[in-house]
Amino acid sequence: MKCEMCGKTPSFGHNVSHSKRRTNRMWMPNIHSAKIAVNGTEVRMKLCTRCIRTQAKLAKTA
Repeated sequence: MKCEMCGKTPSFGHNVSHSKRRTNRMWMPNIHSAKIAVNGTEVRMKLCTRCIRTQAKLAKTA
């Protein structure tokens, strides 16, 4: 999964138990399908929630 606006992708790291054993894990971006205005036309894009929030703020001020 990838945000079509900012390019955010999954990030990787480790789960660390109490005994400090490390196992691989992945943090997924919070991707949703949303309609946004691009050059005056509505386009459906897969965006992370941060980008959706930013677009809503820009639309409110414009």
